[in-house]
Amino acid sequence: MKNRIQLAAVVGSVVIFVGCQAVGAIQFDGTTHRYYIAADEVVWDYAPTRQDLTTGEEFDPFVAETWVNPGPDRIGTKYKKALYREYTDETFTTLKLRAPEWEHLGFLGPLIRAEVGDTIEVVFKNNVSFPASMHPHGVFYNKDSEGAPTKDDTPGSDKADDAVPPGGTHTYVWPVPERAGPAENDQNSVFWMYHSHTNEDKDVNSGLMGPMIVTADGATQPNGRPDGVDREFIVSFHEVDENVSWYQEDNIQAYTMDPASVDREEIQFFTPFGLSNFRQSMNGLSFGHLKGLEMRQGERVRWYLMASTNFEVHAPHWHGNTVVMNGMRTDVTDLQTMAMQVATMVPDNPGTWLFHCHVRDHLIGGMTSLYTVLPVEVSSR
Repeated sequence: MKNRIQLAAVVGSVVIFVGCQAVGAIQFDGTTHRYYIAADEVVWDYAPTRQDLTTGEEFDPFVAETWVNPGPDRIGTKYKKALYREYTDETFTTLKLRAPEWEHLGFLGPLIRAEVGDTIEVVFKNNVSFPASMHPHGVFYNKDSEGAPTKDDTPGSDKADDAVPPGGTHTYVWPVPERAGPAENDQNSVFWMYHSHTNEDKDVNSGLMGPMIVTADGATQPNGRPDGVDREFIVSFHEVDENVSWYQEDNIQAYTMDPASVDREEIQFFTPFGLSNFRQSMNGLSFGHLKGLEMRQGERVRWYLMASTNFEVHAPHWHGNTVVMNGMRTDVTDLQTMAMQVATMVPDNPGTWLFHCHVRDHLIGGMTSLYTVLPVEVSSR
């Protein structure tokens, strides 16, 4: 085991360790995974083709007017956003390319991985115009790596992580104890998330959110996947309220045809303009624009599902195949606000299938995608 209890000497209130990296009385002698992640300003398109790629049919006029076409007081499908992006080193000059199997992450931040007993170290640079942070779920963190401002009586040195100013950097250190990994009834990997928590409502709706996977100690293949898993997919059923984004006014000015016609005093989800900025997406993509969900018949596929911070009550539904989650077989599950779920699929039914949220308003608003199961390869021998 990489994560083990060590003896410690106590002097006053200070716990002293000799020759080990420790949190409390727990030593972490596994791998330290260092990531260079920045918050960057990016123009994002929820539906680049402006077509419904799940049905191949023309949009209903209400859907087209509300969520697709720009107009005098409609933004359309493009928005300025703040997204987490990974770089190759501490200079933050070269973006790290995503591997093809993770292109489906869309606007989510880079995948962070670790095993139980490892340590995650994130060098974070804030390239956006507002203070931001990185707050993790599940893993261990001291007050200088929490990424959230609270009245907690900690000194100023412990608060630099709470709100990294524009142009600033901060290093977050997140050890991965046993309680951050799989429990008795879990599979050999569990799913967490990270997001900005300086002004959570504005930060997350502006786009600052990403995934983490923690694997059991010693249960990771050389390619990073958990043992016994052939493919992994991460899908965030992500309702975005662009009305509260830090870039709301920027987007009005840039993408509406008549910015003066937008009534800024009446931007609510139940008004026409407000509704148009509730973006029903999967990883930031709507109406079938999420690509890369491809697997082969008989493979062991692990799905990681998550939701965001708004009116997030989702019913993910896989057509054509079933999954096992929470010890039960199903093809529809529930996903609440900021929830994280893990499901395993061994697809037996080749074809291209619908994967969507069954909540009516989300379905109408474009929280739909397709996944493909290729048939078993036939040997020529």
